[in-house]
Order: sequence, then C-alpha cells, then structure tokens
Amino acid sequence: MAMLTVNNLHVYYGVIHALKGISFEVEKGEVIALIGANGAGKTTTLQTLTGLLSSKQGSVIFEGKDITKVPAHKIVEMGIAHVPEGRRVFSQLSVYDNLKMGAFTRKDKAEIEESLSIVYKRFPRLEERKNQRAGTLSGGEQQMLAMGRALMSRPRLIVMDEPSMGLSPIYVNEIFDIIEAVSKSGTTVLLVEQNAKKALSIADRAYVMETGKITMEGIAEDLLHNEAVRSAYLGE
Repeated sequence: MAMLTVNNLHVYYGVIHALKGISFEVEKGEVIALIGANGAGKTTTLQTLTGLLSSKQGSVIFEGKDITKVPAHKIVEMGIAHVPEGRRVFSQLSVYDNLKMGAFTRKDKAEIEESLSIVYKRFPRLEERKNQRAGTLSGGEQQMLAMGRALMSRPRLIVMDEPSMGLSPIYVNEIFDIIEAVSKSGTTVLLVEQNAKKALSIADRAYVMETGKITMEGIAEDLLHNEAVRSAYLGE
C-alpha cells in the first residue's frame, strides 16, 4: 500500500474549478516532484493534502487512514509537515523560537532537544544565528529555517512548495542538497518546484500538472529527457 494515495480530488475556489479530479500516489521513501506552469494547481494540491483547503470530492489516504476532512494541526500530528511557498517564517521571533514552533505537537522535552540538535547539524547556519530575529536572515537562510521548522515535527512525509523560489544559484544548490539528505535520512518528500530541471534531477518519479489535471507521469529521469517536457518546462 502506498504511503499517500490521492484519489479523484476536486477542489474549488468559489466558482473556479482548481483541481479537476487528480489522482496520484507517493510510496514510502520516494522523492516525488509535481511540476507544471503557474496556475496549474500544484500549490492547491499541497494545501489540500495538509488540510489548509477542503475538497469538494475525492479522498486523501495517508498510511491507510482517510485524512480528507482532518484539520491541518491534526495532520501535522499524524506525520505530514508542510514547508509553504514564500517560507512564512515568524519574522519577529528568533530562529530558535521559530524552530520550537515546529515542535508544537510534541510533548517530550528531551526528544524535542534531540530534534533541535539534528536540525542544527543539518543547518549549521541556523545554530550560528539561533538568537537572531528570523526576519533578519537572508532568503536562503529563511528557506533553511522553514525546512528546519518542518523537520522539528519529525514528519514521515514532508511536502515542500517552491523551496528554491527567489534564491541565488548557490542557495538553490544547497537547498536541493538538503532535500536529498532529508530523503536519505528516511523522510518521504513531495516537492512542488518551478525549477523543473533541478526537481527532476533529484526526484524518483514526477507528475506533470496542467490546469488542474495531471497530464503526464513517470520516472523523473525519463521525463527529464522527454521532448514535450523539455520544451514546455525546461526551456529547451
């Protein structure tokens, strides 16, 4: 059984039919990329999976449980973390306090401290800046903080929305290295990313979305060399 099964999902914004019956699966341990143009429905998909939007029809099954109508904070407790588009760090709070917010569903202080040291090991810069206000960090550092904060809930599945958006090339490479490391440490990753070439280069499988539908799916490596994908999304 797949870790995550999305079946015939329909989502509306008022009268706009944003997701038109999409279905896909994520297996435990995979990195899955969702690629497509702006407005294809990628962010809507992630927000529906994590309980921020509700669907009109269809289901989301996570580890055998139907989470279609479960509220967002409960979904975090069940093991799914969301790194939102635009990072959304608490800019007035310190780096340390932002990270602690990521563990709000957890009670065991010793385990929270252990997670904090794991996050600091993965993001040494966050430890160096732990007492700084999050709003004073660079874009790349804020992205690291958003990822670190999500990892503090010890998710089994992490969904990331445009992690490389607006970052300099150096940070883009660093963020993708971190995503690969997160995957290797045993966390399943579902990635929405404008930088299709980068996303496909680290993903196992990928789905291509167009105007609320999935139009193509396959092994990421194959899609990277697919003529239609290359001309539409890789600028070739």
